Amino acid sequence: MHESCDPHVFYNRIRPFLAGSKNMEEAGLPNGVFYDEGNGVGQYRQFSGGSNAQSSILQFFDIVLGIEHRPTGEKKDATSESEAEGAAPRTKHNFLLEMRKYMPGPHQRFLEDMTVVSNVRGYVEAHTVNHELCLAYDACLAMLRTFRDKHIAIVTRYIVIKSRESHSHSRSMSPEATRSRKVDIATASRGKGDDEEKKRKLKGTGGTALIPFLKQARDETGEPTIDSWARRVMNRDLNTMGKGDFFVGKLDEQPDGGLELGGLAGTWTLDDEVGGLCSY
Repeated sequence: MHESCDPHVFYNRIRPFLAGSKNMEEAGLPNGVFYDEGNGVGQYRQFSGGSNAQSSILQFFDIVLGIEHRPTGEKKDATSESEAEGAAPRTKHNFLLEMRKYMPGPHQRFLEDMTVVSNVRGYVEAHTVNHELCLAYDACLAMLRTFRDKHIAIVTRYIVIKSRESHSHSRSMSPEATRSRKVDIATASRGKGDDEEKKRKLKGTGGTALIPFLKQARDETGEPTIDSWARRVMNRDLNTMGKGDFFVGKLDEQPDGGLELGGLAGTWTLDDEVGGLCSY
C-alpha cells in the first residue's frame, strides 16, 4: 500500500466511497440515507462503511486465541468469567458483533461455532509448565499485536495526518471560501476544538472513534499472554533507558497514535542530548 497508493489520493478520492451512512451526522446524514421506494415512499437507513472488523479471518484469530474485546473505553475486569474458566470469551464489543452482519452468512455461523468450541487459551493456561507451548501461544499473540501496530501506523499516515493537513488548509481559507466549501465525508469527522478532541472525534469509515478503538483492540490482543516477560514486551514495559530499545526494536507510540521504530531499522541521530546508537 505504501508503494502504490498515495495518502492524498486515498484520503480525498478513495476513502469517501468507503464511508457509510451510520454515525455520519457531520456529513449531513443525521438519519442516514433515504431509500426511495417510489412516489416519495421509503425510509431512512443507516449502514456502516468498510471496516477491518468485517474481516472474518481477524475475528477468527481473536476467537481461537481467546482474545476478549470490550467496548471502547471500558477497562479490563479482573473477575472476568472467561478468564476464570479459561474458555474462549464471547466478545463484549457491540461493534464487532454488528460487523458480523456484514459478513457472508456461513462466515457468521462459523465464528459463532468457533466461539463455542475454541479451547486453545484454556488448554495453554492449564499447561503452563510446557514452556514450548506457552512460547508458541505468546508468539501468536505477539504477531497479531504486531499486525495491529502496523494497522495503526497505516491509519496514522493515510487518515490522521491527512485529516490534520486538511483541517489546517481549511483554517487558512478565507471566510467566504470556508462557508461555500462543501462538506465531504472524508473530512466531516474533523470538527472544531483542540487536537485531543479532534483525535477522539475522528471516525473510521465503519463509524467508530478511530484511534481509541484501534489502540484498545491492539492492547487487548496482548492481555492473554502467559509469560510475564512476553507480557512486558508487548505492553512496552521494559524500563529501558533512552528512547526505544535497540535489542528488541521497541515501538515508541506518538501522541497521534503513530509508531516510531527503534532498533537498527530506526532513525538515529548524533545529537549530544540523545546519543544515538552509542547511547546503548
